[in-house]
Amino acid sequence: MTALLLDTGPFAMALTDDPRLPAGVRARLESADRVALSVISFYEIGQKARLGKWPPMAPFVANLVEQARADGCHLIPLSPAAAAAALGMDWDHRDPFDRIIVAAARGEGLPIISPDTAVDAIGAPRI
Repeated sequence: MTALLLDTGPFAMALTDDPRLPAGVRARLESADRVALSVISFYEIGQKARLGKWPPMAPFVANLVEQARADGCHLIPLSPAAAAAALGMDWDHRDPFDRIIVAAARGEGLPIISPDTAVDAIGAPRI
């Protein structure tokens, strides 16, 4: 079984059919048996759109959950265990969204599809 977890950026790119999403990533998404997404990604997109930091995503905010489900994403809830794991990581990366996403991926035993090389410093498997 092939399973993976999407970081917020690649999720947004897949959602909007962004041509910048690498062909190899598209192929992995299409061939995966399970594509997971931390629900913190919904908040990250909404918060950044609301603050004007991600204007292209603003039209998608209202239907993110429904679209993720329609696209077959397995939604990973924010659990107390993931929150505690994110808090306790010995990792200099300060982005709270990334910390939760990494904690969710570790908790599920999934590699992360992410362009963020900072994920490598924590030892999480990254595609």
